[in-house]
Amino acid sequence: MARTIEPEKLALKRREILDTAQRLVLTKGYEKMSIKDVLDELQISSGAFHHYFDSRGALLEALTERIQEETEKPLLPIVHDPHLSAIEKLQGFFATLDRLRIAQKADVVKLLRVWYTDDNAIVRQKVDDAVFKQRAPLLTTIVLQGIQEDVFTTAYPDQAGEVILSLVQGMGNTHAKLLLSLEQECDERRCVEDIVSVHAAYMDAIERVLGAPPNSLYRADVEAVKVWVAALRGNDCA
Repeated sequence: MARTIEPEKLALKRREILDTAQRLVLTKGYEKMSIKDVLDELQISSGAFHHYFDSRGALLEALTERIQEETEKPLLPIVHDPHLSAIEKLQGFFATLDRLRIAQKADVVKLLRVWYTDDNAIVRQKVDDAVFKQRAPLLTTIVLQGIQEDVFTTAYPDQAGEVILSLVQGMGNTHAKLLLSLEQECDERRCVEDIVSVHAAYMDAIERVLGAPPNSLYRADVEAVKVWVAALRGNDCA
């Protein structure tokens, strides 16, 4: 009987270690997080830790893999839905990511404050690379469908997913920096307008890369951006 539950116990302890490491990354930053911090949090021995992870680097790889898997699951049904057009899939792809962020808004705001610090530079690059490798092929699949449907006319369909994702990541980084700038200044209106403009510019660029009809992709509006401004700032400048 003990043998049948042992794999479950092992999986549970591994999740606990990953949960703790992820929490420490978000509070201290990866560069300042040590294996000892994890051991102290969980009250486990070094031997117990190394039963699951050979090193701090191995722990980072596992964290990256977990984030990659969690973000991929909700996207796959959209990409493989036979009833959706390519443009509907692309819209659904972006909308799903937006919904996930909104659903975890409080955690996203906490992450935003530490994600772009030097202490998380390594983990940020690791996650960005992993997400890029995961999502680019999914976007390419959508692009190839769009070419078959005669709604996309890109001359580089096999590279389009990578180009789109590079634009999306660039847009996300710019949005994050604009939001974080509100912690040093109180010009909310200008920040909101800048984010709306940046989003429109990047969506326009993606449409041009695809050869898609103008304005076929969603543009963020002022009210949607204000939700994030409110979550980040609270009543700091009320």
